[in-house]
Amino acid sequence: MMFCRAGHISGWVAAATIAVAGIVLPANADAGMGYAVVPTTIIYPGDTLSASQLQEVEVTNPNLAGDYAKSLSQVEGMVSKRTLLPGRTISVSALREAYTVTRGSSIRLVFSLGAMTISAAGTPLEDGSTGQVVRARNMDSGVIVSGTVLADGTVHVRAK
Repeated sequence: MMFCRAGHISGWVAAATIAVAGIVLPANADAGMGYAVVPTTIIYPGDTLSASQLQEVEVTNPNLAGDYAKSLSQVEGMVSKRTLLPGRTISVSALREAYTVTRGSSIRLVFSLGAMTISAAGTPLEDGSTGQVVRARNMDSGVIVSGTVLADGTVHVRAK
């Protein structure tokens, strides 16, 4: 873009349009770049994000790229994996789901095969979110099994 001494736009750019690869866009096409979620306070690793710690701000930097959070609903209830600073965008990769089961707690192990269902007391050997596969110890037999964590905190054991 070239400016004349009088301040008028000349050259390839007209007053209200920009030609990009043969497509004519309005000069204010970048005005609606969307929103980003930023913390209002320092959030430390392991903290659960709540709406009171966050705000949505309009994106004004056209060079902002990446996997940043774009809405409060996308990050609320998630757990931070690293320190998040006020006013900085939140990378989605810096967050994880809250654990449904935690290592060492008491859980219910469930095994189903056709019409037969077996249930036993167990303890997970690792933390896990809903849908993750975790190892757990059967409290009665001491056998270590693998299973999928369900939303209610039970572990559905897989057949070997």
